[in-house]
Amino acid sequence: MDHDSDGAATLPTTGYDSLDSERDGPVLRVWLNRPHKLNAVDAVVLEEVGDLFRSLERETEARVVVFGGRGRSFCVGADRDPAPHPRPPRTERAKRWVGDLGRRASRAIEDCEIPTVARVQGHAIGGGMCFALSCDFRVTTPETQWYLPEVELGVPLTWAAIPRLTQEIGMARSRQLVMLAHRIDGRTAADWSVAHECVELEELDDAITRWTDRIVGLPELAVHMTKTTFRGYNRTMSLGDASEADADLIRLAQMDPEVAARFGLR
Repeated sequence: MDHDSDGAATLPTTGYDSLDSERDGPVLRVWLNRPHKLNAVDAVVLEEVGDLFRSLERETEARVVVFGGRGRSFCVGADRDPAPHPRPPRTERAKRWVGDLGRRASRAIEDCEIPTVARVQGHAIGGGMCFALSCDFRVTTPETQWYLPEVELGVPLTWAAIPRLTQEIGMARSRQLVMLAHRIDGRTAADWSVAHECVELEELDDAITRWTDRIVGLPELAVHMTKTTFRGYNRTMSLGDASEADADLIRLAQMDPEVAARFGLR
């Protein structure tokens, strides 16, 4: 984290391979920047998302963060053809840490002290849907696909997504989305409270501006303290959450030859 001449914390906008960010007054825009892959995520993306959102702990100039994806998709989930990791894990502990990157990244978004708005177009699949759900507010478009394919792929849904989803929309719809890998469009996402608003694609940026203007127009300290209160209640409702074992569940599932074949691991 750098500081400007007045001593205020400023967000570094360079040094990320798969993200970029830009400040628009009190609005900070963070973009997944892999449009050629529809913003698919790999270990590097997860590390960078976690690092960036954790860095915002000392970012006091921004009043709201908009999290979006460059190009025609917010995020299609896991990169099925990832590049080799620049620092491949060599120990079992390191492999477990890599397996937990998705949960850490989602938690970093969820724990961000600045209100967050997800700008969701095209796809919110798997990890992309988990990212969006980690934001305080979500605005989407009618044609956007919201989809958690993990069970269809033979793996459990991890990243602490199940407790997060059930807190947002309730247990019954969560079972339908997770256990049955049920696909929904943006209008249904809004009807089910997966998203807060659904607008036509050409209206998406105007809608995001309405949300950010509303947040910025409210008393800053009251918004901050209220978000902190909601985070506390979320933690209370998550008692018994088994997501700390997510990395182990992922590695165990990948030992299944059928799962490994689906993900191109063997």
